[in-house]
Amino acid sequence: MKSEPDVYSIQDLERDVREGWEGVRNYQARNFMRDDMRDGDLVLYYHSNAKPSGVAGVSRICREAYTDDTQFDPESPYYDARSDPKTPRWIRVDVEHVETFTEVVPLATLKADAALQDMMVTRRGSRLSVQPVDKAQFRHVVKLAGGKTRVR
Repeated sequence: MKSEPDVYSIQDLERDVREGWEGVRNYQARNFMRDDMRDGDLVLYYHSNAKPSGVAGVSRICREAYTDDTQFDPESPYYDARSDPKTPRWIRVDVEHVETFTEVVPLATLKADAALQDMMVTRRGSRLSVQPVDKAQFRHVVKLAGGKTRVR
């Protein structure tokens, strides 16, 4: 999951412990959240538009997909005038902090690593804020970070 650190960083999540992941307005990213994320799943927390952009830590899904009410709030930057409360378009999940890495694992490091060549974030033009990562890739990134999180 990607977030710009000046919007909501891994340090913000560490401070808050748990937070809703709202504002996803891409259908493919929404579908990944809705169809694939389950309570207890671990998530690589990626800082985008940062210096450097990269994986900053680990979070965990602590509430599965539910309606993102920001889509109905005209004051919200995530407002969607076409979304109907009877058939909402957008969902959110809740995440909780697991680990903040000592150093960000930069995108350049991810791209240069042969073990991660199929990881979606390393592909040119891959800009989704939510992307799948397989267990082997997850373990490898945590190892690169010197992290302690273990994947079952």
